[in-house]
Amino acid sequence: MIQQDVSPPLRFSKFKEDWDQVLFGSFITSRVEYPKLDCNFPLYSLTIENGVTPKSARYERSHLVKSGEKAYKVVYPGDFVSNPMNLRFGAIAKHHGTEKVLVSKYYDVFHLDSSVITNFVEMYFSTHRTLGFYNSLATGTLDEKKRVHFSDFVTFKRLFPSIDEQQKIADFISAVDKKISLLKEKHSLLEQYKKGVMQKLFSQEIRFKDENGNDFPDWEKGILGDLSNKISNKNKDESVTNVLTNSAKSGIVSQTDYFKKDIANQSNLGGYSIVEKDDFVYNPRISELAPVGPIKRNHIGQGVMSPLYTVFRFRDENVLDYLELYFTTTQWHRYMKSIANFGARHDRMNITMGDFFNLPIPVPSKGEMEKIVGFIKSLNKKVDLVAEQLNQTKTFKKGLLQQMFV
Repeated sequence: MIQQDVSPPLRFSKFKEDWDQVLFGSFITSRVEYPKLDCNFPLYSLTIENGVTPKSARYERSHLVKSGEKAYKVVYPGDFVSNPMNLRFGAIAKHHGTEKVLVSKYYDVFHLDSSVITNFVEMYFSTHRTLGFYNSLATGTLDEKKRVHFSDFVTFKRLFPSIDEQQKIADFISAVDKKISLLKEKHSLLEQYKKGVMQKLFSQEIRFKDENGNDFPDWEKGILGDLSNKISNKNKDESVTNVLTNSAKSGIVSQTDYFKKDIANQSNLGGYSIVEKDDFVYNPRISELAPVGPIKRNHIGQGVMSPLYTVFRFRDENVLDYLELYFTTTQWHRYMKSIANFGARHDRMNITMGDFFNLPIPVPSKGEMEKIVGFIKSLNKKVDLVAEQLNQTKTFKKGLLQQMFV
């Protein structure tokens, strides 16, 4: 039998004693309180990603009345909420809000007493080792239906440090969390700044000067069809098997990597369009991130894409960086909406090929174009640097959670 560690590998030097077995039920008290029908507490849900979070606006209050007063449970500020069906995946979180809220009656709601440090326990509940422990004791005949009943949850015994060590660990991890929060805020602000500057640059509200401080020439009004050629090369011999997709969030990516599986039938790629590196692709599928569908540049190399996409290639390679950035703005959206015919497929833009290639494109002089591209690329480097710092700090925290808990 393998002996369980009685203390974590990484500790503060002042703490030497072994951790002790503690019964969850010794510091957990269930809260089963149902709302009155006339209560105005907001409806919340529990997600693994965001914890205790507001339900979307589509959940009307009338549903509460129709379902009866025992359809939801009351959650107080500082209470914990867990989902017995997904506890082993991390569906447990503290309600950090300042007001009472309602969650589904199927969730377990509980609070902690003063014998433990709440912040420490909050972290402890979701460590990799603890989730593995939940999984080992989950019950159910089918793996996808395994659950951890609250009656079992409170009987769990786990190793806990002294109150002083709990506080020290919680304070240290909280400091890392604060750094993560600040980096997230910095990244968000930089993204907002970049977005605002790009809108002003491409609308010509902000203009650059040349090296002598003089104005650049007025921008020309180009037409997509005059600047590019539609690419209609079909994969008739099915020699190209690298299937690509156009994602509003990730750009042009391998379909296998993006969906984690092959969506296209690999034995029937003859009708797919061959795309080359630096081709641009329009996906008519609309989404929150791409309200008129995304136009993305292919950085991967040769591949094939669904015939639902429109592939085009610019004649002048010097404009590629500029136009790639232009299509990340909303400057061209108004035109697309003006020519769209929304038919039965409300999730797609229905646009004729002629209208699409009449898309107006503002074209600055080569000198101003280079300044625009250079400026935005420098902003992107700053955004990417903060994103990297954020990822490194998250990785650092993950390592701490693995090393400072048992």
